[in-house]
Amino acid sequence: MPYTAEISRAHPGCLVFLVDQSSSMSDPIGTAPGSDYGAALPRKADVVADSLNRLLFELSVRCAKEEGVRDYFHIAVVGYGAAVQPALTGLLAGRDVVPLGEIVAFPARFDSRLKKVSDGAGGLVERTIEFPVWVEPVASGGTPMCQALGYAGKLVQGWVDQHPDGFPPIVLNLTDGESTDGNPAEAATRLRYHVTGDGEALLFNLHISGNRTDPIQFPAPGDPLPDQYATLLSTMSSELPPGMRRYAAEQGQDVADGARGFVFNADLSAVVQFLDIGTRAADLR
Repeated sequence: MPYTAEISRAHPGCLVFLVDQSSSMSDPIGTAPGSDYGAALPRKADVVADSLNRLLFELSVRCAKEEGVRDYFHIAVVGYGAAVQPALTGLLAGRDVVPLGEIVAFPARFDSRLKKVSDGAGGLVERTIEFPVWVEPVASGGTPMCQALGYAGKLVQGWVDQHPDGFPPIVLNLTDGESTDGNPAEAATRLRYHVTGDGEALLFNLHISGNRTDPIQFPAPGDPLPDQYATLLSTMSSELPPGMRRYAAEQGQDVADGARGFVFNADLSAVVQFLDIGTRAADLR
């Protein structure tokens, strides 16, 4: 069965995040009718950046052992908008594929945030925590998705050449949907042509839209979708491998055979859950 190769320090996995940083990402995120976000809806760019920073933090916790964070994953974050380029900031700016341990060691800055924690007596209290930030929200320029997928394809090819028997690279594209440099379907297909002995590269898409409709997660072929961009992104997405489908089902998702790694307008917590499914590729050793 494919997609069963171990992920370990000797055989790390590769995660490539493509982050839409076009000017339309300054628009507010869509929500389901009746949702309560308070006085103002967050910008798409803020939702995506915050979700990605949370994922990197949670991934570092999962990979932490007594001696420190183990390099179970090497990670690339690529922004595409006014340019297609590495999107990590601070001391990691300009770098492509970075071991997780280095990412943890070099956040660009810290945000002070309130978190509810146990008070030791059965209740909760709010405490201030320092939250690491690696990716900043950006919204400028067009949406060169074809170019971004081509950039990711080169990173994936380089990884596969060096790890021919490893777990296939996972590419997660976070976008508001509309490519401005052509139809990205062909570039998506070329990206998935890169294979290891364990299977072809995986491409998942997270669609952050201004469309005020109910969220959609992991549609099966033929399921209705709200617009042409969602339909295209879903079609471009890889099928969830069996192990990921099992994990999604364990998290309460209704995941059919043939379900695509695609999410439309999920809220912030569901965005992180979607991404986490993409990182639980195998038992870490």
